[in-house]
Amino acid sequence: MTDIMGAKKAIAELRQEIERHNRLYYVEARPELSDFDFDRLLEQLIAIERQFPELVTPDSPSQRVGGTITREFPSVLHREPMLSLSNTYSLAEVEEFYSRVRKLLLFEGVAEQKMVAELKFDGVAISLLFRDGLLVRGATRGDGRQGDDITANLKTIATIPLRLDGRLVADLQGEVEVRGEVFMRKDDFERLNESRLEEDRFANPRNATAGTLKLQDSAEVARRRMCFVAYYLKGLKDESTAHFSRLELLSRLGFFTGDHYRLCQEVQDINAFIEEWAGNRWQLPYETDGVVLKLNDVRFWEKLGATAKSPRWAIAYKYPAQQARTVLHNVLFQVGRLGTITPVAELEPVLLAGSTVSRSTLHNFDEIERLGVMIHDRVIIEKSGEVIPKVVRIIPEERPADAEPILPPMHCPSCQSLLVRPENEVSYYCPNEEECPAQIKGRVLHFASRNAMDIQTLGEALVEQLVARGLVKDPGDLYFLQEPQLEKLERMGQKSAQNILRALEKSREKSYEQLLYALGIRHVGRATARELSQACPSIDALRQSSEEQLATVPDIGPVVARSIIDYFAKPSWPQLLEKLRTAGLPLCASEPREQVNRNFEGLSVLFTGGLDRYDRQAASELVFERGGRVVGSVSKKTGMVVAGHDPGSKLQKALKLGVRVVSEDEFEAML
Repeated sequence: MTDIMGAKKAIAELRQEIERHNRLYYVEARPELSDFDFDRLLEQLIAIERQFPELVTPDSPSQRVGGTITREFPSVLHREPMLSLSNTYSLAEVEEFYSRVRKLLLFEGVAEQKMVAELKFDGVAISLLFRDGLLVRGATRGDGRQGDDITANLKTIATIPLRLDGRLVADLQGEVEVRGEVFMRKDDFERLNESRLEEDRFANPRNATAGTLKLQDSAEVARRRMCFVAYYLKGLKDESTAHFSRLELLSRLGFFTGDHYRLCQEVQDINAFIEEWAGNRWQLPYETDGVVLKLNDVRFWEKLGATAKSPRWAIAYKYPAQQARTVLHNVLFQVGRLGTITPVAELEPVLLAGSTVSRSTLHNFDEIERLGVMIHDRVIIEKSGEVIPKVVRIIPEERPADAEPILPPMHCPSCQSLLVRPENEVSYYCPNEEECPAQIKGRVLHFASRNAMDIQTLGEALVEQLVARGLVKDPGDLYFLQEPQLEKLERMGQKSAQNILRALEKSREKSYEQLLYALGIRHVGRATARELSQACPSIDALRQSSEEQLATVPDIGPVVARSIIDYFAKPSWPQLLEKLRTAGLPLCASEPREQVNRNFEGLSVLFTGGLDRYDRQAASELVFERGGRVVGSVSKKTGMVVAGHDPGSKLQKALKLGVRVVSEDEFEAML
C-alpha cells in the first residue's frame, strides 16, 4: 500500500474491527473469530502501521502486543487512597452492616437506602488515569497510598480501553480515574499452566495475575491474556451521580463491568443475590469468591468515612471454601525428576467448585498416615485456593468392610527398580537415575521450564516421545536434534519442528544462573542458583569447589553442599558437560545487573504464605535487585520474614526465634 489516504482508511477500519472483536470475546462472551483469524487482523494492522509509522497513535490496538522492557516500576501517588474492603463470611454480619449504614443515613435525614451488589472478582486491584479521554497511566494499589506504575503492561489488556468513547467524554472532566481488578479467565489460566512444568505452575488465577503484572517484558504479559473489570469511576462533571449509574456509564465507555451487578432495595434482596450466585458463579468463565456491597448514593461515601484501611460504606461477603464427598477408589504412584514417588488418589468423579475432580495428591506416606485414609474410604475433598483439590479428611463412620490399607510400592512404576527410603525422609525414591524414563522426562521438562531455559515449545507429550524413542537421554541431547527426526514424531510437521529448533536456539541466550537452576541439582532452587552464580562465576569453578567451600556460601549449608558435590561426581556429568559446552550454553556468569537501590543489602529474607500483589519469583527479584538474599528456611540468622496469608509453620518458628516478621504492605514500603 503506497497511498497514505488509503492507509488511513484501512487502519481506521481494521482498528474498529479489532476492537469490536475484542469486546465480543472479552466483554460479551460471544466471539465470532478464531484466535488465528483475530491474529491475522492484528498482523494486517501492524504491517500497515510499519509502512506508515506517522499514522501510529497511542490508542491503536497494535500497542497492546507489548515489547517494552521495564527494568523498574516507578512509584506513583494515588489521588485518593485505594482502601481494601472489610471481609465477612457471615450473612448476619452483612445484615449488621446494612443496619449500621441505615442508621447513619437516618441520622443524615435520608430514609431510603439502596445497595449495589456486585460479584467480587478474585484479581489484583489497579487504578487507571485518563486525561482528555486517553489512557496516560496505570498503577497497582500498592500500600493504598502509592503503587507501582505498570502502564506498559496494562496497555496489553484488551478490556482496558486505550481511549474512552469520544461520544461520552462530554460527561467527564478532563482527568478521569477508573479503578478495578485485573484477573485471568479460567481457560487462559489453564492454558498458561499447561505450558509450564508442574512444579512451576501457579496455584490459582490470582497468583498468576499478580506475578504477570510485575513482569519486565510486556510482550510476555500480552501473551498471557489477562482481563480487567471496572467498578469505580471518578471524574464525572456531576459527582452526585449514583454508583449504579456510574457502572452503566463505565460499560458504555467500553469497560467490562461484570454484567451481574444489581440494585438492592432491602437486605432480603442482598441475601437473595448472595444465595443466587453461591451456585451460579461456577458457570462463569472467571473466578469469583464473593459479593461486594456498596452504598448506591455516593454523596454519603465521604460522610460515612473509613477506618484506617476500609470504607464504612462498603463490605465484601466471601463464600466459604467448597467441599464435596467422594470415594477414594485407588492410589497411583508418580515418579518425579529426582526419583521421588508421590501417591495420587484416584477419586470417584465429583463436581467441586465448578469443575469435575477425579484426582488429588496425597503428598507422601506421612500425610496418608496423618489422614488415616484407606482405599475405598469415603472422603471429604476441597479446593485449596478454589483450584487445587486436596483430601481434607475421611468419614470413618462410613468406612466400608472392603477398605484396604495404602501400602508403599516396592518397585518404581516407570522402570521397576527396587525403591529406597533414605533415613529421616518421608518419601520413597527410585535409585535408577540414569535409565528411569520418568526421571529423564522430568529432568528434561525441568530444564525447559520457564524459570530455567524457557524452551516454550517443549511440552510434556513431545518430551515423552523424545525419551521413549531414545532421541533424548539428558537435556544436552536437545541441542543436537535434527529437523527430520522431529518431523517423524506424532502430530509434528515441518513448521512445528522448525519452531522447536528456533526455541532451542533462543535458549542459548539464557543466563548462567538460569542454567544452574535448569540442571536440576537437588536442593538447588532459583535463589540458591543465584547465590552459587555469584560465589562461583563459572561451571568449572563450581565443580572444583570443595564441600567446605560450598558450605560457606550464603543459604547453602552442608546438606546443599553435599548435594552439589554428589551431582558433579555422577559418571554421566562429564558427558553432559561436553554436550552443553558444544551447544554453546552459558557456562559462566555475565556482568552483574545494576542494583535498583541498597535497601535490603546484607539482609536475608524468607517469604511464607501467599502474597496478594506478587508471586514468589517477582517478590524475590525485588529483594535481589536491592542487594538482599532470599532464603528457604528460618534460622536465627534470618533477617526478616515476610508473612502473607496462610503462612504455616515457618511463621511460628520465626516468632519463636525472635526473627523480625513484616506484612506484605510493610515489605512493599521497604522497597
